[in-house]
Amino acid sequence: MRTQRGLSLVGFVLVAGLVAFAALVAFRVAPAVIEYYTILKNIKAIVQGGEARGATVTDIRKAYDRRATIDETPSLSGADLDISKEQGDVMIGFSYSRKVHLFGNVNVCLDFEGSTGPSKVRDLAQ
Repeated sequence: MRTQRGLSLVGFVLVAGLVAFAALVAFRVAPAVIEYYTILKNIKAIVQGGEARGATVTDIRKAYDRRATIDETPSLSGADLDISKEQGDVMIGFSYSRKVHLFGNVNVCLDFEGSTGPSKVRDLAQ
């Protein structure tokens, strides 16, 4: 005779609760992450598409605002962009925080930053 194996009702409820919580967090955080990648795509398109070539800082900010209006990315405006010129190339960077409500009084704070320049790997030893 074999011994019975499997998940008890209590075990099933606990696993289902953990899966539901993970799904809740994923569904609430996903729009903020998608928005971040949209913002990053927009600033890279401005630099690589030639809109930034020979343009003033104000022109670059307006170009970003037009793209942000189309893509509906309200977390960042053209005024929030850090625009500089390094070695003849225009560099656009940004940094912002977004607070996502989960439930009750529980929120998640997400910090985003990006740039059109080479990616900087943080030194974990610091």
